[in-house]
Amino acid sequence: MAQPVRAEGGGDGAWWAAPPMRRVSHLPAVDPEVLRVALDPLPPAAPTVVHFRPTTVGPLVDLVDDLLDQLDTAALAMFPSWLAGADRFESEGTLGVAAVRALAAHAAARSRHFGPFLVDLAERALRGPRRPAGRSHFAPGVRAAGLARVLAEAYDREGCVLVIALPDLGADAERTLVAAAEWLVRHGGFTVWLAGGPLCHADRVRSVPMLVPARFAELASSTDRPPATSAQRGPTVLAWPPIAGVPRGDSAAEQALERALAPHDWARGRRWNHTYEWHPLGASYRLDLFWPVEGLAVEVDGPEHRGRIAFANDRRRDVQLQLLGLDVLRFTNEQVLTDAPAVVDGIRRLLARRRADGTHTHGDERS
Repeated sequence: MAQPVRAEGGGDGAWWAAPPMRRVSHLPAVDPEVLRVALDPLPPAAPTVVHFRPTTVGPLVDLVDDLLDQLDTAALAMFPSWLAGADRFESEGTLGVAAVRALAAHAAARSRHFGPFLVDLAERALRGPRRPAGRSHFAPGVRAAGLARVLAEAYDREGCVLVIALPDLGADAERTLVAAAEWLVRHGGFTVWLAGGPLCHADRVRSVPMLVPARFAELASSTDRPPATSAQRGPTVLAWPPIAGVPRGDSAAEQALERALAPHDWARGRRWNHTYEWHPLGASYRLDLFWPVEGLAVEVDGPEHRGRIAFANDRRRDVQLQLLGLDVLRFTNEQVLTDAPAVVDGIRRLLARRRADGTHTHGDERS
């Protein structure tokens, strides 16, 4: 088994920079759930970080194809954040398709993007799920490199990290997973972190100690437990950071709530996936939905909130936000999707009360 080595770079202010970029690294003592919580919101100088939890590990070709398909789905959901100006185009009609293709070709000519790949991805994204244009026809290596650039571009970051939560694997499956990680590094320029378990059969991957900030590391030993009905973790396989200003592309509940709020004048002033910075030296908090003037935060909880660590972090976060003068409303995905009018009415009533009591004065106005 590979021995841990001294981390390069990454002081206290950049703890996430310990593993080298464009390499496969093993993070032997880092719980992937702690890592996901600690990197939300993404630190300003960090790369894009995408989280992957394998459900099965089959042949290498199938594993790589599955990963590329899921990364492709993520890139489509992030559109138009990775193509400046594409938000002006509608999905209906041939003129919109022609315009977005021309825009993608122009963007590729001024960047490291491979033009045909970016044009194809932009067209498929514009058409959307109602009019799918099919799976990408490019070779796996072209897809990997193109997707790594697009995922970094979506967040205006340098590079893309794929965090793979290590399941309990046999020898052959572990070697296959490591080989897939190395393939993504070699052909796509990804950085891959293997976290959450030991590597017993792949000794060519070096272990890198990563010191997660104490306020997150202590969550792993927290005595808080979610209610028994919420203990099971959802089936999410690939997860990516939300994009400021819009509902999550992978959250049907956030998108449904936005559609339910959009017709109402009283709901104006809302910000999706806003980073709330209340003090230069204080922790930043990403809020699913936020009314900054009134100081109302609304959280839409999917299955990723049911883990023990995420549950403990949510409780601690809510207390801190309330001490800062915010009201925090939490709804599950199921509540939003099955009874959106009731959720909207609850938000309306609390907003009305906050407005009657006076405006919120803490925190910043940054998006």
